[in-house]
Amino acid sequence: MRRCGAIWCAIVLFCLMGCSGGAERARGIYVLLDTSGTYAGELKKAQAIINYLLGTLQPGDTLVVGRIDTGSFSEKDIIAKARFDQRPSMANTQKRAFQKKIDAFIGAVTDSGFTDISGGILQAIETLNESGAGRKYILIFSDLQEELAKGYVRDVPFPLTGFQVVALNVTKLRNDNQDPKNYLVRVEEWRKKTEKGGGQWRVVNDLERLGALFEQ
Repeated sequence: MRRCGAIWCAIVLFCLMGCSGGAERARGIYVLLDTSGTYAGELKKAQAIINYLLGTLQPGDTLVVGRIDTGSFSEKDIIAKARFDQRPSMANTQKRAFQKKIDAFIGAVTDSGFTDISGGILQAIETLNESGAGRKYILIFSDLQEELAKGYVRDVPFPLTGFQVVALNVTKLRNDNQDPKNYLVRVEEWRKKTEKGGGQWRVVNDLERLGALFEQ
């Protein structure tokens, strides 16, 4: 009996170690889409990246896409969300449904009046922490120009330990061309906020380099 008990303990321990290892390897990716007037025209590029992610993410990985609008710290701004099933056929079904939601959103998106990037990041942190993924990424498609509506307060720290925050396709605004310092200052402010919260920050404007990011 003792031997049987020891065997069962070993089996349970093995299973727990396997599950833990799977969680550590699982990726959680939250894609934030800026829908403000200055950036909405760039969303076709974001759509292509989301399709790329759908083609490469594995069972157990989590993908979430949310919009940046006037007040982005809300589950209502999540456009599509899935943790991909271990069964390949089910995972493929999830991915097709996910793609349809994104296509419908991109085809009917309307410009937002303001740009609550901070709220979107906070929502992404909360959602990815709940996913249990070991490797967590927040991808931001935006010009990084935050404009908050009256009454919205976002002077809170970002708890980003264990996160990689990646700004993608950071377009330059009209006044950036007149004074490039505006662009550099804007990017630097988000880097400081990310690293102050314990996260890793990078800017990737060459979207063909994105694949290497998830191999690290």
